[in-house]
Order: sequence, then C-alpha cells, then structure tokens
Amino acid sequence: MARVLIGAALVAGVSAAAFAQTKTAGGGPSGKAAASAPGHIHLIVAPTGNEARYRVREQLVGLDLPNDAIGATKDITGELVFDPNGNVIRDSSKISVVVAKLKSDKDRRDMYVKTRTLETSKFPTVELVPTMLHGLATKPSSPEPTTFDLMADLTVHGVTHPTAWKVTARADGDDIVGTATTAFTFKDFGLDQPHVPIVLDVKDTIKLEYDFRFNTK
Repeated sequence: MARVLIGAALVAGVSAAAFAQTKTAGGGPSGKAAASAPGHIHLIVAPTGNEARYRVREQLVGLDLPNDAIGATKDITGELVFDPNGNVIRDSSKISVVVAKLKSDKDRRDMYVKTRTLETSKFPTVELVPTMLHGLATKPSSPEPTTFDLMADLTVHGVTHPTAWKVTARADGDDIVGTATTAFTFKDFGLDQPHVPIVLDVKDTIKLEYDFRFNTK
C-alpha cells in the first residue's frame, strides 16, 4: 500500500543553456510575465510516455515472502520553465499527478490507498515543484543518458516536504525522456502506516518512480 507519487515527477533539469554551476529556483521575474519572456525554455509533459508509480514493501497473510505493492497512473500534467541561465521559474513550474487514478494488482489495496491513506476526495492530486539541480552540466542532447540530482518540493495529502530525486535523462528527437526516483517515509507527510488484517507488515519507506517524456517548446 502506499503513497504516491508521483511523484511526480521530474526532469526539471533540462535547460537549453549550459549550467556552469548549481542552479536554484528564482533568478529574475516570476509568474506569467517571466514564463513568457524571450529566451525561456518550456518543457511540457507529453500526452503519452509518462507514468508515476509508488512501491512499498509489504508482507501479506498466506504468502511466505514479502513483495512490493505497486500502484501506477498515467494521469499526469504540467510544465517546467527555465530562464536563459538555467534557473527554474518556480511560479510557472509544476507537475501534477491525479492520484485517484492509481491502480495496483489488488482492488482492495487501491480502495484503501484512495480512501484512507491519500484521501483522494479531499486531496485529488500530488504536486511537484523543482527547486534546485546538482550535477547537470548541459541540456541532454544525445541518446546517451545523463544522470543528475534534483531537489523539489513534493505535496502529498496537503503536506509539502522537500525531496531529493535521482534523475536519468536523454534526448529522443526534440523530446527529453528518462526516469526520476525518490524515497521518503509515511511520517514525512503525516501519513498513517497501513494496518489491515490481510497485511502482516508494511515497511515505512515509500519509493516513487516517474517515467517521463517532455515536449520542448
């Protein structure tokens, strides 16, 4: 069982300009005026090729070995905007995941996650806003993958918490594709760790994975 994600998700780190050093959010005007300024780079979540997943280790009654509970959704939207120097325009950069669409291999688990863990009727989305990049020297421009770190504010169940993501990205034509991962605990977001009769144990670590495809604008 678990939390989402979602994740996100994440390749905020793909500016068209070289990053000479670590970039932080801000660095100039913000909002719609900044986002539409000349020279800004827009990365838009593509209509296909995006999926967010959670993974939580659980031990079910009647099974000898633990397994990963995995829930996934492709209902993801958003845009990332950078200024010509590679700084994130934070007010215009956000990825949203509709967690009510999460689906695992067990309907009972999905219902519990939606009604008890995430309370999707009150908190229908998980949102991610990038804040800082580490280890990205240039925009990915070849099929060869590049790996870097991303710091981002993740909002789950109405609680915002800083998260660190490992991102692998590459160019695919004009698009940027890759995977981003992070991990946190139930307590980080004030979530109750599930306790139900059919589950003997649920580990406290929640892993989020985001397979992304961004169109460039």
